[in-house]
Amino acid sequence: MPHRMTVCAATSMDVPDLVELCLAARAEAGTGAALCSDDAGRLHDQLLTALGLPGGFVLVARHGDQADGMLVGRTVGPTLFADRVVVDLEALYVRAGVRRRGVGHALLTELVAVAEAAAAVEVVAAPLPGARGVERFLARAGFQAAASYRVVTTAALRRRLAADQPRTSRPLTGSIARPVTGGIARLVALRRQTLATGELPSVEVPAQDAQTSRQVSRTVATRRPASSSTVTS
Repeated sequence: MPHRMTVCAATSMDVPDLVELCLAARAEAGTGAALCSDDAGRLHDQLLTALGLPGGFVLVARHGDQADGMLVGRTVGPTLFADRVVVDLEALYVRAGVRRRGVGHALLTELVAVAEAAAAVEVVAAPLPGARGVERFLARAGFQAAASYRVVTTAALRRRLAADQPRTSRPLTGSIARPVTGGIARLVALRRQTLATGELPSVEVPAQDAQTSRQVSRTVATRRPASSSTVTS
């Protein structure tokens, strides 16, 4: 039975999988050294430290036992200089083989829940220079440029994520499948009926479509055959 995708707060038990994701992200990045260390042992210790920082959190997206994505963030504020609370999105990565299937969307959705629980007004991200894939993803999610950062209000991010539900052509062990509605739903139902009965089902044509069909039929009936056409030069 396929597993559903889950997103939850990472614990020390998740650190080995997070190390693997970090190393994969480093291998992809053009500026890998600026992203993280290539020493697995050092990464392990750094991730444990991130889990213990005040306000720090790490989210992990899983399909069954496989970790497919991670998000590292931190809740900041209020401070002596600002009375607002913001969430700092420090790192976001989705495994290459499962992109465009709702993993990043699910991680951001959980991030919004964390931000709302902390009464954070904004989410601030600072993607590495050259990380164009992350920058495009954040831009589609509503993040606006602010110097070297990208910023979006928590409310705006919630609305954008609700409007842009992930749509996939085929589910990946539990990812959300594309809803089948409208004309596609009717085609699916007709195909199933044909397979079940072995007969072509009758289809009711709406009045507007029937009128259009008659108009097209008259046009075709009065069209001159190709042999009668003339060419002038």
